Amino acid sequence: MTMDNNIMIDKTAVVDEGCEIGKGSKIWHFSHLIKGCKIGERCNLGQNVMIAANVILGNNVKIQNNVSLYDGVICEDDVFIGPSAVFTNIINPRCSIVRKHLYEKTIVRKGATIGANSTIICGVEIGEYSFIGAGAVVNANVEPYSLVVGVPALHTGWISEYGHRLNFGTDGLATCPESGEIYRFEEGKVTNITKNKKI
Repeated sequence: MTMDNNIMIDKTAVVDEGCEIGKGSKIWHFSHLIKGCKIGERCNLGQNVMIAANVILGNNVKIQNNVSLYDGVICEDDVFIGPSAVFTNIINPRCSIVRKHLYEKTIVRKGATIGANSTIICGVEIGEYSFIGAGAVVNANVEPYSLVVGVPALHTGWISEYGHRLNFGTDGLATCPESGEIYRFEEGKVTNITKNKKI
């Protein structure tokens, strides 16, 4: 294990020259970071994680075991990716046809959670603080604060920044039972009005 600038890299991990890793990040057993990736501060990459070139992770991103992030994936701050989640980067891959110039961008916005064993089809945007249920297959954009589950993933409700279901009253308001923050549902969108957020 090596420690430099408060970065921890397990001795079994492979980190290519030319990777950017922020202070306080941890790279665990058998992971591989490929030249050109950018890892923010205080990130935690579990066992057997692969980060390809041109992948960008914000600060405080947590990636559990057995996840590969391919060229085109961007994760903003505070994203959680559960074990064995799958990301793709080409919509119609064929072994005999080179399509590296067709990689599609997938954006995971701040605070989103990607559940264990879920699959994210490339070219989508996962909204702020949304929650992808375990095993879901996401093939379309996900609204901020949306809870989606199933194959294909469908919207089944709204969720707070603390990960609790939001139950909106006739006044269009809901309160997170853990944080006490108040949310408004209006015109198909959810806003955290305690923080005066506008999505």
